[in-house]
Amino acid sequence: MGDQYSYGEDTGDGNFFTKQTAVVKRFLPSLFNIKVLGDQSSDHRTRGPIQDFYQIRDECLSRGQLFEDPIFPATDSSLYFSKRPDRYIEWRRPMEIADNPQFFVEGYSRFDVQQGELGDCWLLAAVANLAMHPHLFHQVVPEEQSFEENYAGIFHFKFWQYGKWVDVVIDDRLPTYHGQLLFLQSPEPNEFWSALLEKAYAKLHGSYESLKGGTAVEAMEDFTGGVTEMYDMDKTPSNLFSVLLKAYERNSLIGCSIEPDPSVLEARTPQGLVRGHAYSITRIKNVHIEMPHRSGTVPLLRIRNPWGNEAEWNGPWSDGSPEWRFIPDHEKEELGLTFDVDGEFWMSFQDFKTYFTNLEICNLNADSLTEDDYNQGKKKWETSVFEGEWVRGVTAGGCRNYLETFWHNPQYRITLESPDEGDDKCTVIIALMQKNRRAQRRMGADCLTIGFAVYHLGDPDRLPKPLDINFFKYTRSAASTPSFINLREVTCRFKLSPGVYCIVPSTFDPNEEGEFLLRIFSENKNNLE
Repeated sequence: MGDQYSYGEDTGDGNFFTKQTAVVKRFLPSLFNIKVLGDQSSDHRTRGPIQDFYQIRDECLSRGQLFEDPIFPATDSSLYFSKRPDRYIEWRRPMEIADNPQFFVEGYSRFDVQQGELGDCWLLAAVANLAMHPHLFHQVVPEEQSFEENYAGIFHFKFWQYGKWVDVVIDDRLPTYHGQLLFLQSPEPNEFWSALLEKAYAKLHGSYESLKGGTAVEAMEDFTGGVTEMYDMDKTPSNLFSVLLKAYERNSLIGCSIEPDPSVLEARTPQGLVRGHAYSITRIKNVHIEMPHRSGTVPLLRIRNPWGNEAEWNGPWSDGSPEWRFIPDHEKEELGLTFDVDGEFWMSFQDFKTYFTNLEICNLNADSLTEDDYNQGKKKWETSVFEGEWVRGVTAGGCRNYLETFWHNPQYRITLESPDEGDDKCTVIIALMQKNRRAQRRMGADCLTIGFAVYHLGDPDRLPKPLDINFFKYTRSAASTPSFINLREVTCRFKLSPGVYCIVPSTFDPNEEGEFLLRIFSENKNNLE
């Protein structure tokens, strides 16, 4: 089975695009081991007025009442928007579900996330990954929430939405059937942080049903404000190890997976790896190696199977393999090398490229790094963010095929001042995200087919602002999205020479209206106007 997506491909001259139909596989192995279960966008605005968590909690405490959310009520409409429940669903508070309910039981971990009847494994996998990063976790799950101190039946969670952090307030009534939680739950029957987080995300998107279908990378962006890149391992750039090394230096969340066997769920390979299963990359390093007649470095990756058991890589550089005898003791100590049955293992970058098929990098913005990260030598991306919109007859010019109107599109000038360290070019990640499309699905709106083109401005002071039709008529783009596609976000990484560039985001066809967010990540400072 496949999902139909329209997209436009560059025909080769760097300027003109054709519109075709792409078939995206129903299962996309990813950083978080998820199935694509439907529409891939997830753009809902929180309904109703802004709710102040602390003000509402204090009012409830003073009245001696438990909070009941009028915006996301305990009714069928909060469960589904296209159907009615097929059985009687009872909304219960945690103390009506379990004895001694707790927000956390002995802290939190990825094991606190178990799927219920809702098809939102994409979200659950992202939540499990989030739980491995304490600073990022508490950015989403504010501390000092409990069922004891100042309990008033109200909780709150924070999500990144189009350049802003949104505080989502909920009551703690959860959908149950025969007294058991219906959806996300912890294996500890009296632990409720994960079920409440799912409810807050459902409220953000309008209903629990709205969470049926999506990709974990979208959820990770909503949890971090990061920009995600996806790589097919048989189409990777020649400098991939450098890309990974720089991502690791900037605290990016990095993961990988292997194309699943359609006939066997999580099939094992002879090398000890699991198909259709998510792995996290936890360390990347050029490791010093000393052999009898030569010395040098070998690029290694430390990879973690979230099962945390004996299912580990058994090839070169695996636990206890003979290759480790060529690594000096001080290097082993620096690596924190252990050979425990913990699901974590090392492998060479060459073997990684051979055996893994998918790679995902969630690049974090500077807000997601702590002072400790900088003290440990972590670096940050320089970021610029702009909001814009395509308006029919004004700024909705369509792609380069429509030369007469293309120049009407919004234009953004970016100045790249300094090349990367040890390079003569600048790394730039450009991400174009369309806003609020899923919120308009009830009115029949799908994601627009979007992309962007980048033009080098050799003598910017002598060019008009905005650039006019004559500029685009005679100037070839320096870079562009390889395709126009109707996903929530398109992201591309480029190597560009220092200088001034113009980014033109557009829909494929003219006169298609929508709002968007344009984000630029670069190693060194960039100026966007």
